[in-house]
Amino acid sequence: MNIGEVSKKAGLPPKTIRYYEDIGLITPLRDPNGYRSFRDSDMHKLAFLGRARALGFTIEDCRNLLALWDDQDRASADVRAIAKEHLAQIESKIADLAAIRDTLSHLVRECAGDGRPDCPILNKLEKFST
Repeated sequence: MNIGEVSKKAGLPPKTIRYYEDIGLITPLRDPNGYRSFRDSDMHKLAFLGRARALGFTIEDCRNLLALWDDQDRASADVRAIAKEHLAQIESKIADLAAIRDTLSHLVRECAGDGRPDCPILNKLEKFST
């Protein structure tokens, strides 16, 4: 398959596929003319990477997950450890976003939003910068 075909099948843009090749996540064959030639196994790896990235795994996590996926003697505990660490990071980000939402919701409620120049939102932002 050429890059256009594998792009459609894996659901990834060609630019992403070339990036994954550049960083060593996939290694397609090369035709005598220098064009990439993707095997079915490359397409499956790319689809796997696309799903892992959609779940927010880092490139390094994806590299480790891909290595574990390729390793038939892997321990599922290794996979679980990567997923648990990622889940903990997501939960931390959710807590941070909830705190931001609560602060911003409070500020929006406090702002009259009328023609007066006084604005609690700007006042709070001013206090954040000092």
